[in-house]
Amino acid sequence: MWSRAGLVGKLSAILAYWAFNVFTRKPMVCRAEGNDLLTLATGTHSDSGTSLLLVSPRYEGVTASWFSPDFWKGRAKPVSSGGRGGAWFVDMEPPGMVLRHYRRGGMMARFAEKTYLFTGFEQTRSVAEFRLLGQLRSLGLPVPEAVAAIAWKYRLFWYRAAILVERIPNSVTFSDSDRLSDESLWAQLGQVIRRFHDNGLNHVDLNCDNILVTGDQLYLIDFDRCKLVPESENETDSAWKQRNLERLQRSVRKRCPGLSPSQRENLWQHLLQAYHRQPSH
Repeated sequence: MWSRAGLVGKLSAILAYWAFNVFTRKPMVCRAEGNDLLTLATGTHSDSGTSLLLVSPRYEGVTASWFSPDFWKGRAKPVSSGGRGGAWFVDMEPPGMVLRHYRRGGMMARFAEKTYLFTGFEQTRSVAEFRLLGQLRSLGLPVPEAVAAIAWKYRLFWYRAAILVERIPNSVTFSDSDRLSDESLWAQLGQVIRRFHDNGLNHVDLNCDNILVTGDQLYLIDFDRCKLVPESENETDSAWKQRNLERLQRSVRKRCPGLSPSQRENLWQHLLQAYHRQPSH
């Protein structure tokens, strides 16, 4: 039988060993293998916590410093649309990158603008979005490629996160497109949204700023908190699909003031008609 003093001493030794390994271990890098699209690196940072860095194997030399706008000096310029003040265009070799720090919106931003409850690195927003982008690209869907993602754990229960994605060259947000009054653009958007929905993507923040237009192509961006719905739950009339469309319609009313109400309604009907049209195979 352990005495109380002996038990306390044993537990103290275990905790000390655990703390030493968690907070003082050297960075470790594991290269991607097979179909794994990730390079993993774990290490420590200055606030007595741990961090996880995911890097696309197409990029080399990525470090935690890349996620600071100051690292890029004059080459990082704030994004004017969306991003809640936490996104920057990074000017580097084409196509360039977009750096985004995860920030809360709404009432919660008053209490914890940049920090989130930590329940494991796999549940952090940056890791989840990085992995989701890889899945969407493997499905052939029009999304930017993830460059790298990082999550910093602070103390016991909190983390901050950031992500780097490739910039879509020569793109503008949907509401800034010079084709905004073109019925064919809205029909194309309806078809693109239908493709994402058919593949089970629930885009919880589908709005004009998260749709990019470049030439004759449309892309969806910003997949924070988004997820792929299992095929068994992906019904034609799923409520989450209707919520996506309603969210976008509210954004159109707000972000497209140059269109008259009758124009918006007409163009929206073209989007819906294309969306509900049976996809050709």
